[in-house]
Amino acid sequence: MATSKVTSSQSPRPPRPNLAFRELRGQRSPAEFAAAVRRAAREIGERVSCDARYVGRVEAGEIRCPNYAYERVFLHMFPGRTLTDLGFASRASVRGRGARAAEDAPPTDVTRPAYAAGCATGETWGAYEPYDPQNPYETHDNYEESDVLRRAFMTGGGATVAVASLGPIGLAPAAAAADRSVRRAGVPEAHALEEAVRRIRLLDDRHGADGLYRRAATPLRAAYALLDAGATRQTTADRLHSGAGELAISVGWLAHDSGRFDDARSHYAEALATARMTGDAGLESHAFCNTAFLARDAGRPREAVRAAQAAQRVGRPLGSARLMSLLALREAGGWAGLADRAGCEQALARAQALYGRGPSDADPEWMSFYGEAELEGLEAQCWSTLGDWPRAARHAHRAAQLQDPHFTRNIALYTAELADDLARGGRPDEAAAAGMRVLDLLGQVQSSRIQSMLAGTARVLLPHRRASGVGTFLERHASWPRTA
Repeated sequence: MATSKVTSSQSPRPPRPNLAFRELRGQRSPAEFAAAVRRAAREIGERVSCDARYVGRVEAGEIRCPNYAYERVFLHMFPGRTLTDLGFASRASVRGRGARAAEDAPPTDVTRPAYAAGCATGETWGAYEPYDPQNPYETHDNYEESDVLRRAFMTGGGATVAVASLGPIGLAPAAAAADRSVRRAGVPEAHALEEAVRRIRLLDDRHGADGLYRRAATPLRAAYALLDAGATRQTTADRLHSGAGELAISVGWLAHDSGRFDDARSHYAEALATARMTGDAGLESHAFCNTAFLARDAGRPREAVRAAQAAQRVGRPLGSARLMSLLALREAGGWAGLADRAGCEQALARAQALYGRGPSDADPEWMSFYGEAELEGLEAQCWSTLGDWPRAARHAHRAAQLQDPHFTRNIALYTAELADDLARGGRPDEAAAAGMRVLDLLGQVQSSRIQSMLAGTARVLLPHRRASGVGTFLERHASWPRTA
């Protein structure tokens, strides 16, 4: 691959602190203010993953202009004020920063791969991603932040080079590392790793796992290379371990959703080992949660029950009712697989009661997908496993209706569940109509799970091909290109 040298004699310009924003925070701690931001976002239906680090970066001037999601939240929190009143720069001035990448480069020689044409899509990130002001769901990405991260990635050796290999998913392009001196990872690398996890989740929400899994394996190897390089401080090391574990779970989920169950099991086990080495209860409960889900899908329902119960034991002290609700649903799925209707109903009742307690500041960031729609969708899967097709269809229909449009993959999943439940419940015409809606969404979503579900529905509908709409659905489904 061709490379080019990027050099500069200029020092990076230091950011100017946002004193107006700091004043608005008042006596609240960064964590308390971040919690207030998340609450305000929920009030207006936005999804932001604001934390104390984000607040600190805004106040330090590293983020000169928030994206549109944060803009709406901040203006909701402080009615009557403009972004300028909040201490931010105009969007037009920030938008132009991408063109000045060479000016802002660090005072060192950096070798980097030429940017391939095939990567110039909305699935790139960092210093090379086009500024997208119309994307309301990006929680952190903009040029201002990319400049800060790029300066960190493009200096030093060892750990930084490992971060650089996360290019297509979420960080910077890869750089040759043969003659670099090794240095320990710091805060920029930890932040970059956390952003990669967020980016993978965002892309999966929109597009499904099939197109992402192979690309995500390299970032995971790079994350563990960061751990081997060591960290400058214990707090940074803790962030790196947590980030690597969460990335392992994200990559495991991509494997899981694309039908690579053995790979998924390996990634989840890696995350679980990382959690236990560092005593990270949040990461451990997350790893057990996904392990339970995988066991259910792989036909090991008893293991699903045990893993879900282990997750609940670990997760209970974390204080998140929503987390415990999701874990109860994982247990319910296992009981359904064992054909234990009573056990399933008890777990479902616990899940609903815990969900009814509402969100809290203790809810993990990775649970942004878990809302009423997911609750309905997982309950639908339980009733479907138990063979109660009408009840399953009712819950699947509600799930599809309630889902946030941002989660395209989940809308397709719930609608595919609905189509299958209707088909097996003796309502072929309605099943075909739902199946057609799934096919419409498959232009945006690549998920082996959803394609497999739809194939099963088509087989059930074959004897009913003369029913209204069924023949048209079967013909369109048969002609649909399959994921390689």
